[in-house]
Amino acid sequence: MPELPEVETTRRGIAPHLLGQTIERVVVRDRRLRWPIPEDLDARLSGQRIEAVERRAKYLLIRVQSGTLIAHLGMSGSLRLVPAELPAAKHEHVDILLGSGQALRYTDPRRFGALLWSELPLEHPLLASLGPEPLDEGFDGRRLYELSRGRSMAVKPFIMDNAVVVGVGNIYASEALFAAGIDPRRPAGGISRARYERLAAEIRRILAMAIERGGTTLRDFVGGDGKPGYFQQELFVYGRGGAFCKQCGSTLREVRLGQRASVYCGRCQR
Repeated sequence: MPELPEVETTRRGIAPHLLGQTIERVVVRDRRLRWPIPEDLDARLSGQRIEAVERRAKYLLIRVQSGTLIAHLGMSGSLRLVPAELPAAKHEHVDILLGSGQALRYTDPRRFGALLWSELPLEHPLLASLGPEPLDEGFDGRRLYELSRGRSMAVKPFIMDNAVVVGVGNIYASEALFAAGIDPRRPAGGISRARYERLAAEIRRILAMAIERGGTTLRDFVGGDGKPGYFQQELFVYGRGGAFCKQCGSTLREVRLGQRASVYCGRCQR
């Protein structure tokens, strides 16, 4: 699944091609995404000028004069710029045709993504209750410590809770916990503030580094400019169960937490 760095990479890739462009029309080939694409999306977007391309958590917000298109890439979705005349392949469900002669093409083989419309996007039910962005000033170790008090759930699903902080998905939660030396199985409420301060710093560092390197190439994801991410080669634990720890040489262990595979080092993480 594309995580925050992949979505931010997409935003940065497509934004220069979209800003200031006028939408000529929207071609919808299949409305059956996680939620049906609105029937009036073409009417709402046609003739509108794109004023901003923003991100909130894993949602892309394409803002025009009258409202905002909310896009989510789901498990396998992507947005990329293609020539408007390029024939659509299988799973290429939507084209947003631009005055430049290009099309913003939405592809989603599994159809778990979404394209929705809202005049007040930050008040939309999908966005209204989200926690702070991990790279913003509102996120720090104190927040993690205070929200974790009395919580018996494991720390990894705790930091993956979008009400606590947005965008810390399975890949980057695993990597941040390794970097902070924290066992992902530990109860969230039993971790000290000092250790949460380090964890928050590692979350910020690793996400920023992943964004700089263009995200992590997994399954069907490619960046908005058609280039894959290059962070995958720097992963220490995610997807490496049974391999040697790059830090101490011991064998990495794999467990399931919150229905997700979690890999950790029993020696480096306590």
